[in-house]
Amino acid sequence: MEASNQKSLERVVSQRAFQMGSSFSCQICVVGFLCGVCLTSLFLAVLTSFGAASFAGVSIFLFSPGISTPNSTSSFGISGDCRGLLKEGERIMFSEESNISATDEKVSLLYRAWGDLLSKTTNKEARLFQMIRSSKLNVPQAPHLENCKLSAELNQRLDTRLPNGSFPPWTIWKGMLNGLPLSDTDEQLKQYMDHIISEGAYPPWITGSDEENYPLTRKVQRDLWLHQHPVNCNDPTVKFLVTDWERLPGFGIGAQLAGMCGLLAIAINEKRVLVTNYYNRADHDGCKGSSRSSWSCYFIPETSSECRKRAFELMHDKVAWEKGLITGKENYTSKEIWAGHIPRAWGNPWSIMQPTTEINGSLIFHHRKMDRRWWRAQAVRYLMRFQSEYMCSIMNIARHTAFGWEAAKMVLASSSENILQDVQENMHDIERFVWSNHKPWLPRPLLSMHVRMGDKACEMKVVGFDDYMRLAEKIRRRFPHLNHVWLSTEMQDVIDRSRSYQHWRFHYTNVTRQAGNVTMATYEASLGRETSTNYPLVNFLMATEADFFIGALGSTWCFLIDGMRNTGGKVMSGYLSVNKDRFW
Repeated sequence: MEASNQKSLERVVSQRAFQMGSSFSCQICVVGFLCGVCLTSLFLAVLTSFGAASFAGVSIFLFSPGISTPNSTSSFGISGDCRGLLKEGERIMFSEESNISATDEKVSLLYRAWGDLLSKTTNKEARLFQMIRSSKLNVPQAPHLENCKLSAELNQRLDTRLPNGSFPPWTIWKGMLNGLPLSDTDEQLKQYMDHIISEGAYPPWITGSDEENYPLTRKVQRDLWLHQHPVNCNDPTVKFLVTDWERLPGFGIGAQLAGMCGLLAIAINEKRVLVTNYYNRADHDGCKGSSRSSWSCYFIPETSSECRKRAFELMHDKVAWEKGLITGKENYTSKEIWAGHIPRAWGNPWSIMQPTTEINGSLIFHHRKMDRRWWRAQAVRYLMRFQSEYMCSIMNIARHTAFGWEAAKMVLASSSENILQDVQENMHDIERFVWSNHKPWLPRPLLSMHVRMGDKACEMKVVGFDDYMRLAEKIRRRFPHLNHVWLSTEMQDVIDRSRSYQHWRFHYTNVTRQAGNVTMATYEASLGRETSTNYPLVNFLMATEADFFIGALGSTWCFLIDGMRNTGGKVMSGYLSVNKDRFW
């Protein structure tokens, strides 16, 4: 009887369930539930994907032996206007021993969120990140990224005379602290700052004391700026030297910079304002508006806009040419440009340069080109004193792709807060003004290494990658916490060889490299103008920021990197060279 009653009850329940399931409202609920499950799955799948970035066809690649990649990946690239696009297929690597976990998902989410801040995503991913923003996701500040728009505005302010014709606001106050609003009760402080400005403080693009730079660096940089920024560019006594950058196919960026250093020396000696005109490496779609084909696409101009305007007006004045108010590169011989007189306005400061370069285990005290080494360092430092917003954006993407994953892990590990907070805190004054001068984070200590081989063998003795690594091991014996290497080279064999050094972490731009001894001009042509300009400049600036540097002084590129480091507070970091050709 109980069994019969149980079966009857089951039949009643089944019939009732069938009737409910057949109802229209129930069907709508079921369909809605299934759609919700699908959307949630898709949302989580995209959030847990991550990747590497590329710019202008150049992606930054992190190689760490013993490291594997997760299954889901993404990347963002940079086109000419620094617009990023997240894609599938690029990878950034992390420890093989760690499994995908809740922590990894948070790191991935933060890494992707930072990447989204650098890019303008489209289509489905744009809608996805709009959902993230609408949920009031509190994205922590990225320690490795720079506010390029704000930096460009500050740089322009620090490179422009005040309305009364005095120095720019170069004071002992750094960064955005210079722009701290002062109340009427701060009259004494305002008078003091005005006095410092009128007296001419040292330029803010020099890091470190006199002892940490080449002799007289701070004074020379101030004097160069004054020379290149007359109070009145329309004064008939102001003379100009207007010149294009070298554009012959055999001239790399290093040779172009070296040639411009010679022309700046001529301008100083003849009391002319140097005005650079056509720059072929900026003649691409990445450089917009007036910055196209101009040095200003990458770095702030060498002179004021008023002087540029006046110089270009005089170029069309035949009398001005006849009177010598304006000259061009054609007025000087190659010898005068490349091996001419070094300016003597500051005496012979190269005679007291500190011996911090080591070759074959010995420090070099004197050599036959000490004056040119000192001058080119000063000239390149001036020409590259401030990055443009475009160059800053390229550097941001390079740092994010190489170090963003590590930065995300560091931020999450150092904070007890959940990144999915309801409300984002406002930036406090100390963050906005005092901490504004801090440079973007890099894993330190960082060793930069430029391995120059290929067709350079016709100019200097080239050595294998193992010789560079022996010097790296020498540095690490003194600094055992050294682990990261930023590697720049044009040879694929060097990249392949780096994989055998499993106790180092190598970072490098992921571009097509040479497999043979083709000329540098042919190699650069195969990359395209934008790529062949952007990625060397990234490598150059990374090398100037690194703690240590290994290169070959026979290479002009290494020669200029060394000069930038020695006018950027890195004299006491030393320089290890694998050869002594040409300049010794």
